[in-house]
Amino acid sequence: MSVNIREATRSYEDWMRRCTTVVESDLRSKHEKMKEDTFLFLRATFYRWAQVWPEICADLSQAPRVMACGDLHVGSFGTWRDSEGRLCWGVDDFDESYPLPYTNDLVRLATSLKIVNDSDELTVGLKAGCDAILEGYEHTLKEGGCPIVLAEREQNLERLGIGAIKPAPDFWRKLNELPVVRRTLPRDAKQTLEKTLPDSNMEYKIVRRAAGLGSRGQQRFVAIAQWNGGCIAREAKAMLPSSCVWLNGRVGYGQSCYRPTIAAAARSRDPFQIIKGAWLIRRLSPDSNPIEIKDLPKKRDEQALLHAMGREAANVHLGSKNVVNRILQDLHRRKADWLRSAAKEMAKITERDWKKYARA
Repeated sequence: MSVNIREATRSYEDWMRRCTTVVESDLRSKHEKMKEDTFLFLRATFYRWAQVWPEICADLSQAPRVMACGDLHVGSFGTWRDSEGRLCWGVDDFDESYPLPYTNDLVRLATSLKIVNDSDELTVGLKAGCDAILEGYEHTLKEGGCPIVLAEREQNLERLGIGAIKPAPDFWRKLNELPVVRRTLPRDAKQTLEKTLPDSNMEYKIVRRAAGLGSRGQQRFVAIAQWNGGCIAREAKAMLPSSCVWLNGRVGYGQSCYRPTIAAAARSRDPFQIIKGAWLIRRLSPDSNPIEIKDLPKKRDEQALLHAMGREAANVHLGSKNVVNRILQDLHRRKADWLRSAAKEMAKITERDWKKYARA
């Protein structure tokens, strides 16, 4: 690897500025977060992963390609309500979706497991965790997919640890305290937000929000209104092409793979999650949120959780139906410890990059 992490970061962020308007203060806060620990660094630097993974895991990079999540890790899962109001769980971040080898998502998920294991946020062993991911993944591919709807599965909900998570009581207070936007709201973002509200003529305010890690620095605007006795919110986030577009030396507009990836996946979709032009629109609420590993209760079945993550990776990859048989054949020809070995190697590379970045 002739390009170091600092050079890669500068190149990627220069590319970002050519693709969209960047919030420089948010980008500076991202840099500080990247220095805190290896897991935050991993989450913030998919561009670096896209750069080094094909070299470190050359054999795996030749595996059958799917419409992949791209930036998959143990913190990229969350809950939402489907069109029937049921609570669903699964991948909630497709910002880096792109046609990639199916192994990319599995190795990145397992690498994140290795990293959080080293920081004691998960206690299941790497071998047991990788086995659970692969078992869930392969079983769901063979099954043809199964959206993970939690509303009728109380026992599974409790085993995953998700049932014990209570919505933050100060969710709306914190959202309402964000700085109000008065003049800098792009016209297309304003029009798009208004169309997604229950009444396009209703009164609302716009606040600016900083969130996430990989997407920090991209513009986020939230419309907040009172409707039928309570608060509602819609967020518009400026989209970027996948980091793989940067890696290929191209400049793009928006995220062309986001919509087809979630549309084809085996899932009960969030009806409020839509792409309009260069903007991703989402409903914000206390029960439509990412779930951080550190927020899960200590009483949980970690192998069941990782099994579910493997299942959900398969649900996404099943959107590429024509390659499922090739994936299963590819899985069967690999050595038993292929995922664990790749995760160890990528975790080592990621930690090395983090140490270099944090020292500078």
